[in-house]
Amino acid sequence: MAVYYERAGAAAVLTIDRPDRRNAVDRATAEELYARFREFVADDDARVLVVTGAGGESFVAGADLKAMNNPTGSRAAGDRASIEGPMGFTRAHSPKPTIAAIEGWCVAGGLEIACWCDIRVASEISRFGCLERRWGVPLIDGGTQRLPRIIGQGRALDLILSGRVIDAAEAERIGLVTRVTPKGQALAAALELAEQIAAYPQACVLSDRQALYEGWDRPLEEGIQIEAEIGRTVLEEAAKGAMRFAGGEGRGGKGT
Repeated sequence: MAVYYERAGAAAVLTIDRPDRRNAVDRATAEELYARFREFVADDDARVLVVTGAGGESFVAGADLKAMNNPTGSRAAGDRASIEGPMGFTRAHSPKPTIAAIEGWCVAGGLEIACWCDIRVASEISRFGCLERRWGVPLIDGGTQRLPRIIGQGRALDLILSGRVIDAAEAERIGLVTRVTPKGQALAAALELAEQIAAYPQACVLSDRQALYEGWDRPLEEGIQIEAEIGRTVLEEAAKGAMRFAGGEGRGGKGT
């Protein structure tokens, strides 16, 4: 099996396990990724999805180009684009928070999977780039849309057009990743972050996340209205939180 799905506390961990192919995704792997993503969505107890790659050398090296070039093999990523995305779920929207735990190469479609996630945690050995540029393969898993939203248009065009590789330090500097860990610690750090997110009142976590995404490309006034409308749906939970604070809970930045 090329994809493993397991629960780890309040998180679900989705691991791409094809280290011999640097975790490159073929069609069968993409279909399994989407199926496991749907499993996460349906699991009310799984509050955060952590996506990672096995082996420690690569997060995901993109589409399996050898499979794409194999006319006798199984349906490969790119043979026939699915509505969910060649990388499995990159054209789907997760209703719950997502984190990429990155060790090693995060390139081509792997970078697009990482950009699909809300937060990216990477170890110091990680490398990032649009290496599909070298082979004339387009970004078709959301990369041209999500990457500039994360790091800005100019920096995104630099990476997309040049195909250059950047290290974890530069990725953190430009905002592509938000946390850099020692080698081998990305998954542990991502799971720790997932537990932190899961410990908060979830209705508010989800409503704030929804407001951010729905208002992102709207005019400011429209975005503020979206925020207000979505925020009103969790005011009852907010009132309960205010009562707990008034009773002495959470003073000094402690507690949830």
